[in-house]
Amino acid sequence: MASISHSPLAFTGTSSASDLFRSSSNGVSGVPLRALGKVRLGMRRNLAVVAKLRKVKKHEYPWPEDPDPNVKGGVLTHLSHFKPLKEKPKPVTLPFEKPLVDIEKKIIDVRKMANETGLDFSDQIISLENKYNQALKDLYTNLTPIQRVNIARHPNRPTFLDHVFNITDKFVELHGDRAGYDDPAIVTGIGTIDGRRYMFMGHQKGRNTKENIQRNFGMPTPHGYRKAMRMMYYADHHGFPIVTFIDTPGAYADLKSEELGQGEAIAHNLRTMFGLKVPIVSIVIGEGGSGGALAIGCANKLLMLENAVFYVASPEACAAILWKSAKASPKAAEKLKITATELCKLQIADGIIPEPLGGAHADPSWTSEQIRNAINKEMDELHKLDTEALLKHRMMKFRNIGGFQEGIPIDPKKKKNMKKKDEPINVKTPVLDLEGEVENVKQQILKAKESSNEPPMLPLTETIEKLRKEVDTEFSEAVKALGLKDRFATLREEFSKVNAQNQLLHPALKEKLEKLREEFNQGLSSAPNYEDLKYKLDMLKELSKAYDLAEKNNKAAKLKQEVNKKFSEIMDREDVKEKVEALKAEVENSGVSNFNDLDDNLKGKIVELRKDLEFEFIDVLKSLGLDVELKSKPVEQTLPSEVKTKIEELNEEINDRIENVINSSDLKDKIELLKLEVAKAGKTPDLAAKNRIVALEQQIRQSIAAAVESSNLKEKHEKLKAEVSKTVESSGGLDGSLKTENPNEDSFSFDESRVVGANRTFG
Repeated sequence: MASISHSPLAFTGTSSASDLFRSSSNGVSGVPLRALGKVRLGMRRNLAVVAKLRKVKKHEYPWPEDPDPNVKGGVLTHLSHFKPLKEKPKPVTLPFEKPLVDIEKKIIDVRKMANETGLDFSDQIISLENKYNQALKDLYTNLTPIQRVNIARHPNRPTFLDHVFNITDKFVELHGDRAGYDDPAIVTGIGTIDGRRYMFMGHQKGRNTKENIQRNFGMPTPHGYRKAMRMMYYADHHGFPIVTFIDTPGAYADLKSEELGQGEAIAHNLRTMFGLKVPIVSIVIGEGGSGGALAIGCANKLLMLENAVFYVASPEACAAILWKSAKASPKAAEKLKITATELCKLQIADGIIPEPLGGAHADPSWTSEQIRNAINKEMDELHKLDTEALLKHRMMKFRNIGGFQEGIPIDPKKKKNMKKKDEPINVKTPVLDLEGEVENVKQQILKAKESSNEPPMLPLTETIEKLRKEVDTEFSEAVKALGLKDRFATLREEFSKVNAQNQLLHPALKEKLEKLREEFNQGLSSAPNYEDLKYKLDMLKELSKAYDLAEKNNKAAKLKQEVNKKFSEIMDREDVKEKVEALKAEVENSGVSNFNDLDDNLKGKIVELRKDLEFEFIDVLKSLGLDVELKSKPVEQTLPSEVKTKIEELNEEINDRIENVINSSDLKDKIELLKLEVAKAGKTPDLAAKNRIVALEQQIRQSIAAAVESSNLKEKHEKLKAEVSKTVESSGGLDGSLKTENPNEDSFSFDESRVVGANRTFG
């Protein structure tokens, strides 16, 4: 037995040997607590150690003194701190629900009156209840995105644990991240549904202020995400499918959370969830904010309650960033596409779980039952996949998000479900403002004309476009005032069908169109806005003429520059220069200054060079899209008046024949179809439209040519051509050809461009 005589500690008081602890390692195995009251270290100093017990509130353990073994969920349910509230939560009315509250108050007042007076108000009560139910249905079937955000944040909305205790047969909560802390904002545990075990985890908000402070308003710290990850590994090891419930405004973004690695914890969860070999289903039961929601949301299936929202930034934050004011949150909520319906269209969410009218807080049990059915359905489907297919399914779900490609035709099913564009609201500009704009443009045009500059096309175009919109608005108002709006809409639909099917205009439809046009024109003067319409139309016509003239002048100036450039290129060619220089030298050597005094050989060379240059110039002009007609002054001067009269008569006869052919039913239909094609193609037709227009023009040309050739006009033309040739030869002319479009062609030709070009506008 070791002695303690060498210990520097001196013990006072009476104590038996049994009061001392036996030595095990350091010579002193223990000291009686009473002896520690006064201890002397050496001989100089007294050291007193005093221990006091502080009075604290007794810890409230969840286990009751008399636990009920038959409680739903099993006796282990008593371990949960989550108990039913002692007081029923106060009803909270959202701003857009005030009309329902007014009707509800009326029902209460009528019932109170019936109780006080003893009269029968059952009919009035039933009527008000029906009105309330209809208003509730209308309101909750046409909710705006910001209204759904408010419902998702409702204080009385069922929380994760509310749903879990409703849908599970047994549930045991598991705590802690094994790193020093248990975050109450994320709850995890094992539960069973219909005998099948699941690992449940989700964000937990409070049901009142006290609970919200305890749960940190459902905003987890890194400890919460690490706890969730620990349970994921646990579920993966034991083969438990995972069900996550998302309901958080986002991860807690305080300084301490950032120091503890908030971003790393979320990123680690994201990576881990993609490698888990068990099925994962995530359900958004409230609001899912940013990475804080996604940290437990990388699942095979993402389901959303009908009024839940899922976003990367809250509408208020988005509005503050983009519009510098949180008041623009309704607009931001609409643009963000955060509702369940929108996210299903974008293939981010995989399904919508219905809620009762009034939101999930109106009937929590029914909502939980819908969640239970959705979990069973999705898990039955995922259990059919093997491990490799399950991992690929999860990976491809996220790989396919955000894949859009322009230029691909939209699937009819998707196109049908797309939101229709809002009709633009046409606000009329006051006539005085329009007058000022038009006058300003006129002054700019006059200044440009005086300084020989080009007129300002951009202001002119913008003003014309504005006037067109104004005229369209005035016409629409006139149609509405005359009571013809429905008839115009019906006729427009019929006309669109004909255009879509590339059919000819039916005579009955054409007659309807003409009749409606006449009726509108006759009643237009009686429209209340007739004066404004007429004035704006006159301004539009005036500016359109100025625009057409300016456009024409611009085109002519550009064409002139192009022609001069091409002609200069021809004249600057080495071979042309040599020929011209050679002829100049011959003329100078001849010593003659007048052309008529030159000998016939030199005259022939000059005429031949002129013809060659003329043909080259013609080719250049044709390459620029210009029609060329050669006119020979000497021939016109030498033709007798009788021949000129015959030519004029023949031209008139040809024109009359063309007009008759155009007015025939077959060709008229083709021209109408050509008008439709040109109108549909617009200013920038595609290749198919161009091909259809060219084909129709060719058919019209061929029809006119066939009609003219079938008559005796060709014979008359040949006779007249021969007569003119004889006259020219007898008068010593240089060119014996009649005026034609192409001097090298002797066959009969006519100018049908007038016919086709006249139909290139669709009025």
